[in-house]
Amino acid sequence: MNLRILKSKLTYIFVVLGISVSVSCAQDRKGVDEQYLKNFLTIYNYVQQYYVEEVDQKTLYEGALKGMMESLGDPYTVYLDVQDMRGLTDTTSGNFYGVGLSISKANKSTPDKPAYVDVVSPIENSPGFKAGIQAGDKIIEINGDPTPEMSMEEVLSRLRGPRGEPVEVTILRGKTVTFKKILIRDLIQVPTIEYTMIGKIGYMRLIQFTPDTAPGVEKAINYFEQQGGYDGLIIDLRNNPGGLLDSAVKTADKFIDSGVIVSTKSRIASENKTFSATKKATIVDKGTPIVVLINKGSASASEILSGALKDYHVAYLVGERTYGKGSVQQVLPLFEKDGTNDGIKLTVARYYSPTDCNIDKIGIPPDMEVKMGNYSDEETATFIKLAEERVIEKYVEEHPSMTEDDIAAYAQELKKTYNMDIRLLRRLIRVETLRTKKAPVYDLDYDVQLVEALKIVKNPNFSSLVKSTKSLKQLQAEAEASENKE
Repeated sequence: MNLRILKSKLTYIFVVLGISVSVSCAQDRKGVDEQYLKNFLTIYNYVQQYYVEEVDQKTLYEGALKGMMESLGDPYTVYLDVQDMRGLTDTTSGNFYGVGLSISKANKSTPDKPAYVDVVSPIENSPGFKAGIQAGDKIIEINGDPTPEMSMEEVLSRLRGPRGEPVEVTILRGKTVTFKKILIRDLIQVPTIEYTMIGKIGYMRLIQFTPDTAPGVEKAINYFEQQGGYDGLIIDLRNNPGGLLDSAVKTADKFIDSGVIVSTKSRIASENKTFSATKKATIVDKGTPIVVLINKGSASASEILSGALKDYHVAYLVGERTYGKGSVQQVLPLFEKDGTNDGIKLTVARYYSPTDCNIDKIGIPPDMEVKMGNYSDEETATFIKLAEERVIEKYVEEHPSMTEDDIAAYAQELKKTYNMDIRLLRRLIRVETLRTKKAPVYDLDYDVQLVEALKIVKNPNFSSLVKSTKSLKQLQAEAEASENKE
C-alpha cells in the first residue's frame, strides 16, 4: 500500500461520513482539521522512509485506523480488518464457528478497571451455554493470555476458529471467583424464537432479533390461537443481546397499534429517524395481559421492544435491570482492489424510547424485580468444583434415562456433599440429562422469574397494575431529581 492508496482510502472515509474535505486538504477547509491531516500524512511518509526497519504499509494503515477508533472511547466503534468483516457477515447471516457468547469490551484498560471481556449473554445450546457461562461473567484470559490489552477484534479472532478445535477461557464470576473452561468450537446458528403454551398463557422466548423474528412472533400468535386461544402472553427477552433495529420495530408493531416505537438522534441528518406503529400490522388485541421478562443479558433491540411496551403501558416488566445499550452502529466497508475489504463500525446515533428516553449505560428497570438466585462465593466455588470433577456428568452417563423423580432423588443425595440450593442442583442435573436432546422451552421448577410472571399475567387486576407503572421518562426524571438532592 503506497501513499497514493492511503490517501484514496482516507478520502473514501470522509466522503462516506459526509465530510466534504479531501486528504490533499481542499481550499475550502482551513484550520486545525487541515493541519492534522497534513501532519498525519507527513508522519506516515516519514516513518516509511526513516524507521530503522522496513515497515509494512498495511501495518501503519491499520494501526492508524485502530487508534482513531479507540480514541473515541466507545466499545462499539472499532476498526474491522478483512477477517473481522467476514466474521461480521457470518454473524449477521446466522452461521459461524465459535463458542457462542455475545460479548462486549471497553476500549480503555487501566490498573483500577481492567478492560475484561463482558459476557452479555450465551447463545442457547452453544459451547459457552453448555459450559455454564452466564451473563455478567467476565473473560479475563483466552488460552492463558490476558484480555485487558486485547482489542475486540483480537478477542473475536481467538474465540472463533475451525469447528472441533478447543479454546480455553478463564472466567471471573462476581468479584473473586475464577475458573477455567475448555470450549470446543462448533457451528453457531443464531436462533430466533421458541414458543409454547403454559396452560392458557402463550409463552414466547425471543432469542435474538433477526429478519425472522417478527414473522416468528406472528407464527407464535397464530399457534396460540389454534390451541384454543390465550388469556395472556409472556415475552421472554432474557439474555437476548439484540440484533437488527428494524426487526425490533416490526416486532413491537405486532403489539402497539399507533405512535412512535423508537426514534434515533444523530448529528447526521439522515440518521435522525422516527419509527412508528401501524394499526394494520398489529395482531394482538389491546388490553391483552402481557408480561415481559428481562435481565442484564437483555440488550439493544431487546431494550427497544421492552422500552416501547413499557412506555405505552402495554406490558408489565419482570426480572432484573437490562444491559443498557442505546446506540446505533453503521458498518462502512473500505474497498480494496482485489475484492476483499476491511472497514469500520461506527456509532452514528442513539435511540430513544417513545417517551424520549435514552437508556445507554443505564438500562431499563423491571416493574417488579425478581432475581435468579444470587449465589454466594462459597456456592459458586461448589458449583465450579462439581463441574471440574464432572460429578453430575459421570452420573448421568451411567444413568441415561433419568426421570424427574430420579433427578429429584439424586439432587437430594448430592446436597449431602455439595451444599447448594436444591433447585439449582435439580437444574444442573436436568440440563445434563437433556444435553444430547432438545431442551424444553421452559423450566418452572427452577425459573422463579417465569413463575412470578405467570402469577402476574393471570392477575384479574392486571389492567390496573400495568396502567400504574411508570414510563421511562418518569423514572429518569425521578432519578435525576434524587441525584440533585444529594
